Amino acid sequence: MNPVPLAQLLPFMVFAFVASITPGPTNLLILGSAVSRGLLAALPLVCGAALGAAGLVVVVGLGLGEVFLRYPALQQVMAWAGVAWISWLGWQLFRSPGQAIEGGEAARRIGAWQGAGMQLINPKTWIMALSVVSVFVGAGADASIYCLYAGVLLLVALPCLALWALLGVGAARVLRSALAVRRFNRWMAVLLVLSVWVGVFG
Repeated sequence: MNPVPLAQLLPFMVFAFVASITPGPTNLLILGSAVSRGLLAALPLVCGAALGAAGLVVVVGLGLGEVFLRYPALQQVMAWAGVAWISWLGWQLFRSPGQAIEGGEAARRIGAWQGAGMQLINPKTWIMALSVVSVFVGAGADASIYCLYAGVLLLVALPCLALWALLGVGAARVLRSALAVRRFNRWMAVLLVLSVWVGVFG
């Protein structure tokens, strides 16, 4: 593999930063999870989401993206699966308690596997992964190149998503009462569900 020049990676790093930091279903879910369960409980979700997005870049680069482009019906199935999955996660956030939980099943309800799985059906993540292949790398590149770009995305996405968790912790300090936290969670849940419905069918 020929080394990729830094000048070629810099535009992608800017793209990855913007794609990771701007609001979307994943960011809203992390924010709400940190508000209701605290930073430590939200970190598995952060790591799972970042790893899921990076893995999707590799999978799309190796040919899965072309499969979805060739079969529109499969795109529709994935879109509905994404709506159902994210709506379920939104329901979990909506009914979450109004204070942080130390340990226990509820604190682990939305974790790394859910975060990674969410990226597989997140329209924003698919658009990002397809952009990597079509704009920054090109189809038919060596697998190591896709892995390199996925690694860069991972390094950029982790602090961006962690920032949303920190924002959630800060919001929890402002929301003093359990009732205020529950209301905040419910607003985040509604925005989460709306974001995916508008993104897919808007």
